[in-house]
Amino acid sequence: MAGQRNKQMHDEGQRFVTAVVANGAGEIFDLAGYAAVGADGPLQMPLSPAQTQNLPHGSELMFLPDRVPLVYDLRQGRVLALPENPQAPGEAIFPVAAFNSPGYMLTHTCAYEERPRAGFLPLFSYGAVGWHRGRFRSAVLQVDDEPRQDLRQMPLDKIKAGVKRMRRRLPDNRLRAHLEKCALTYGCPAGKNFFLGRYEAPLPASPACNARCLGCISLQSEGAMPCSQERIAFTPSPEEIAGVALAHIESVPNAVVSFGQGCEGDPLMVADTLCSAIRMIRARTRLGTINMNTNGSLPSKMEPLLAAGLDSVRISMNSIRQAFYEAYYRPKGYRWQQVLDTIDLALARGAHVAINYLNCPGFTDTPGERDALLVFLQTHPIQMIQWRNLNFDPLRYLAIMGQVGDSGRPVGVQALFETVRGSLPRLGHGYFNPPREKF
Repeated sequence: MAGQRNKQMHDEGQRFVTAVVANGAGEIFDLAGYAAVGADGPLQMPLSPAQTQNLPHGSELMFLPDRVPLVYDLRQGRVLALPENPQAPGEAIFPVAAFNSPGYMLTHTCAYEERPRAGFLPLFSYGAVGWHRGRFRSAVLQVDDEPRQDLRQMPLDKIKAGVKRMRRRLPDNRLRAHLEKCALTYGCPAGKNFFLGRYEAPLPASPACNARCLGCISLQSEGAMPCSQERIAFTPSPEEIAGVALAHIESVPNAVVSFGQGCEGDPLMVADTLCSAIRMIRARTRLGTINMNTNGSLPSKMEPLLAAGLDSVRISMNSIRQAFYEAYYRPKGYRWQQVLDTIDLALARGAHVAINYLNCPGFTDTPGERDALLVFLQTHPIQMIQWRNLNFDPLRYLAIMGQVGDSGRPVGVQALFETVRGSLPRLGHGYFNPPREKF
């Protein structure tokens, strides 16, 4: 009987990805006899190899303090909380989550329960992860295969060489100096790409914002969690912005330069400065794509930017529904309708329009959100969805959205993606801002 039971457990183990946990020292190990569990809101399920991919290069593993891992017990055939190491009784264990590389969208978050007095998790996304046949496996869907932010293509010596080169070209440019800190201190891939002379260069410019996003990575004033990086403390001059943009555009094929970065507020707050910068760029060259990442809150400010030569607009949102959007963005002085007005204006002026759609399994893939998204895409024919993972404590986020209203039982992120793609076959999907050569 024991041999038969062991064989059954072995067969079950082959069907699923093995659970991984960490001890108090942060050492990560797998747990024989237990399968990794992925969470899709209230749904908790053991993960199979077919539901996972090898952990993408450049991803990071994190152990979550003050939390208990949920695992699938192969012997009992059920999900359970496991606060101690079954191989070392008395040793506390903790959940392990994956912060996945750009281009990969979570299908399941890490499954866990909070211990008493657990605080907010830092501002990352927390994907489910396990172990199978000698590799970590991550519950993700690849939405963009461009190596724009592949860390293997960002050697530090070449970044430092680029920093020296740009210091010589733009010696007194404060924006160039700010981007040095982004690239070398915070490890910002966009900042690195500027100094490497590749793909897309960032143009942060706005110290202010008219939203109070729960997951703002550059400003957290309520003390629940630290911000990930410092916000730019000044507005560069139009000459400084144009100098950085032209240095990139004139040396990079199919270059993109983008206002609206993680180290700033919203660029529409300094629209007049950006208009002047865009005119300077376009007076010098018609090459390159000038993009803006924004909350889209001020359509009156968007009009002159488009007239000056702004090529593309990416509007950030966590939800298509006003109440859920406003619960996350917490707007100051604007409403959801103004975001829609900005989208319609940009489309009418011929700009490429994308949405930066913040994905959290258990909310994004609910029927309420799915149906609202499909209606939105029919009535506002944007060109692209950039599927981004929400960097926020998933349990806390789902609780906040649940207080707003019931969105229904999740259908699965993979099913959502396939439904959208099947309903609108001409719609683009990805992660990065495309150059206009690929519009």
